[in-house]
Amino acid sequence: MTTNYRTDRPATTRRRFLRASAAAGTLVGTSGLAGAQSQPKAIRLGGEIAGWQGRAPESITGESNPTLELDAGVDYRVTWKNLDGRGHNLALLDDAGEVLQRTEVMSEQGATQTIEFTASETMAEYVCEPHITSMHGSVSFGEGTTTQTTTESGGESADDSTSYFGDGPTVAIETLTEGTLTAPLDYGVPAGSSRTFIADRLGQVYVYESGGLNEEPFIDVSGKLTEITGEMGLLGMVFHPNYTENRKFYLRYSAPLRDGMPDEYSHTEVLAEFTASDDGKGQVDSERLLLEVPSPRDTHNAGAIVFGPDGLLYVAMGDGGGAHDTGTGHVSDWYERNEGGNGQDVTENLLGSILRIDVDSREGDKPYGIPDDNPLVGKAGLDEQFAWGFRNPWRMGFSNGKLFASDVGQNGFEEIDIVEKDKNYGWNVREGTHCFKPGPEGSRNPPEECPSKLPPDVRGGERLIPPIIEYPHTYKGEGVGSAAIGGYIYGRDDIPALNGKYVFGDFRKTQETETPTGSLLAATPSEDGGLWDVAELTVANTDSGFVGGYILAMGRDNQGRLYVLTTANPGSEATGAVHRIVPPSQPQRTTGTNASTTGNATATPTANTTATATNGTATSATTTRPTANATATEPTSVTATPSATDGTAPTATEESQTTGEGGVSAGTSGESGPGFGVLAALSGLTIGAARLLSGRED
Repeated sequence: MTTNYRTDRPATTRRRFLRASAAAGTLVGTSGLAGAQSQPKAIRLGGEIAGWQGRAPESITGESNPTLELDAGVDYRVTWKNLDGRGHNLALLDDAGEVLQRTEVMSEQGATQTIEFTASETMAEYVCEPHITSMHGSVSFGEGTTTQTTTESGGESADDSTSYFGDGPTVAIETLTEGTLTAPLDYGVPAGSSRTFIADRLGQVYVYESGGLNEEPFIDVSGKLTEITGEMGLLGMVFHPNYTENRKFYLRYSAPLRDGMPDEYSHTEVLAEFTASDDGKGQVDSERLLLEVPSPRDTHNAGAIVFGPDGLLYVAMGDGGGAHDTGTGHVSDWYERNEGGNGQDVTENLLGSILRIDVDSREGDKPYGIPDDNPLVGKAGLDEQFAWGFRNPWRMGFSNGKLFASDVGQNGFEEIDIVEKDKNYGWNVREGTHCFKPGPEGSRNPPEECPSKLPPDVRGGERLIPPIIEYPHTYKGEGVGSAAIGGYIYGRDDIPALNGKYVFGDFRKTQETETPTGSLLAATPSEDGGLWDVAELTVANTDSGFVGGYILAMGRDNQGRLYVLTTANPGSEATGAVHRIVPPSQPQRTTGTNASTTGNATATPTANTTATATNGTATSATTTRPTANATATEPTSVTATPSATDGTAPTATEESQTTGEGGVSAGTSGESGPGFGVLAALSGLTIGAARLLSGRED
């Protein structure tokens, strides 16, 4: 199992600890590497998942993960007491993350262990290996000298830093539009087109052109939406690779329950095809329904849709909502300890998975084709499945031919995955690289052990694939993030420090401040297959250094430039904005709104989708809306009936870059980002009630 507990200290990862453990050979108990000394200096600690607790000497009493100030050549005896009855050990590490000495793992509450050693300036840290994310402290030598490590970005990080991420490059943002959008969740530029499309959660798609946002929507499907609560709404948008010829585009939205679906369910997740008119206006009555999936809860809907370089449509589906992937609408699976879950199921429904379909063909009574090489064709399972084991894959997109997806976590960890065919990404057996268990503790206190692969008699014992990026919600009592918002590999030369890095976002820091703290992050690919190192970008032209809003999604245009979609207040209308990431020295342009003379939609859509809340929790939909009628084209959409069981990133220059990944349209869903699926990591952005993902169990 691999995990990064600090991205500004790349040498000290769990992968390194485990590798060092194998190299170190035998475990050390009460005796150490150094010879015995009559009166070694005593250090006493308490050990619990929350961190090491200083007991003695007085200089560390009451401190959490205190720095141990040592003198080289002096003998020390560290005695620690197990405070919580969980499995802990104590290991001493050098500045390369190699284990110098360790004790055995001990889980008896109240028991103590002692480790003796002669201090050496090669010592850099002490950790509990099973809980390295929260239980690690530094070692310093001399008068106040503190061991430091150099970050990827070239800076230094003091051991007492409360920042989880290292310092990354500085960028600026250019605000393109604000004042019309409420919660922009997707961004797209059709291949070969100069028009930019932005999807707003309330059901409208707007066009940005000639330096401003058109007042009238390109299309307004708000009449097809159910009442918006939780993480529902217009969630995804993508344009056909041949849009300039066939004028087809696709939307993911939340609709009322269809006839025949379980009454106790929340709503229907719809995937539909639409066609634009000759004059470039989206036609609501052209809808061709493709998928109608009943959703048990109003959260974890994901919503990202993207065409791959293969011309096929990839569709992200959340696990159905609610905590733990259990309860109503969550089926049984092979892992009985966690009471089942849609993430690990591939036979009963399409939830908790990424699907792949062919919108240009038909198969049987389905309004789409099934690619012959989809992994479960001819096997036990649903043919649409491409990959599974997801909680809430809010945004996804292709970069360099690879599909990146952000999967919003529950209470503990956020993750980014590279999604490959026929792979299982672990939920709800694991949350990121960490074992997961349902219940009140959830991911706050993960189990020490869980399977790394399925039993041999279940899909051949497939392996659970770890993420490429992982980070916790909190570190040293400070907020790190709450919902990963997928992005793209940066492939331009205008910001050299970002070139080749995966640039993504997080909705907000877990602990809020007066200014929204949506974060921009950049991850450096690992050379050895482990977790990628992550650094936090600084925005030069904002007072806070953050974007200045809650990040909902990221986009990419046909020149490879990246965009950040934000809202300043999830509970208010017209606070959404779209920003372009630019070099810190580039002057920012002004924004504008274009008057439009075409279409019959209102300039600023009146929200006919409302949110209600009871005790701070958004309720599920109760009102009815006109259901979408399929066109005369047969076959009709696929309605996924629940089981009876309840339970290539653009290359450098703008001149040569004219399309998105693999020649398909650029976008956000098509490339990666968050949203309300991220809002699952975000716990939920509701109009009128923001149930942010931090600290939530749903």
